[in-house]
Amino acid sequence: MKKVFSRILRLLPFAILSALLLLFFFYPKRGTGAKAEKRVVTVWNVDTFEGGKGSRTAFLKRAAKRAEAGREGVYYLVSSYTAEGAEAAYASGSAPDVLSFGVGLSVYAEKSLPLPRTFAGGMAGECLAYPWCRGRYSLFSLTDDFTAEGKTAISSGGSNLPVLAARYNGVEGEVRESLAAYSGFLSGEYRYLLGTQRDECRFAARGTEVFRKELNAYCDLYQYFSVLNAEKREDALALFEVLLGKETQGALGEIGMLPVEGASGYTVSVFSSAETLLKLREDALAGGDRKNLDKYLKSI
Repeated sequence: MKKVFSRILRLLPFAILSALLLLFFFYPKRGTGAKAEKRVVTVWNVDTFEGGKGSRTAFLKRAAKRAEAGREGVYYLVSSYTAEGAEAAYASGSAPDVLSFGVGLSVYAEKSLPLPRTFAGGMAGECLAYPWCRGRYSLFSLTDDFTAEGKTAISSGGSNLPVLAARYNGVEGEVRESLAAYSGFLSGEYRYLLGTQRDECRFAARGTEVFRKELNAYCDLYQYFSVLNAEKREDALALFEVLLGKETQGALGEIGMLPVEGASGYTVSVFSSAETLLKLREDALAGGDRKNLDKYLKSI
């Protein structure tokens, strides 16, 4: 009996060591559960105005990959929606965790949560939307003489209001569909073209030399970011900060867009209703009083 007891005493330290090793390798460690549980953040990109070149959705996906690298267990599922598709989804009770959008998609305003930054065009009491990229309006000419007489084509495409850019910059012209305005300008039908960053990219791709005069009194070419799901707000804001970081803002030229910094002039609320946008368009075309237009606009 003494021999058995003595043998047990000799083996006891090894048994304790073995038990500790088992605990070390097999006991759930802090953070393991979080790593195993994936958190999917849905991001819908809705293009309501013409971009520069390439895909804003693809650009968002690349930014989301960088955000994922800093968020263990988080996956951003970025999808492209049309404005009509996003509105139909809203009507059926569906919504993403994050919405990337522009003017003309106001139905999601009531679902948007406050953001830690402020921008005039995204205010609805609180700042509910903040742009992560922007475009610009410009007056184009094939010569450097912007004083010569001649007709102007106002390029129109999407839900933005180029007629307000014309009105606030003192430009008179004929509203034409985007591609028709571009073609008419190149063919000599028009002396000038009031266009956007999309036209700049078209000229560059074609190798056409043009002269440009920026029209910065008004702009509504902003792609906004809104958070719609309170439970995923922290993960959504991580993507938000990546989009506004130096690396992403510095790479916007890849899609022919501009950094948010440098925005100026007037803009319209991204949450403006379809009725408000139509009224602004009609008033601008009719040469309405600036005071009537100003009350709907915000100064950046």
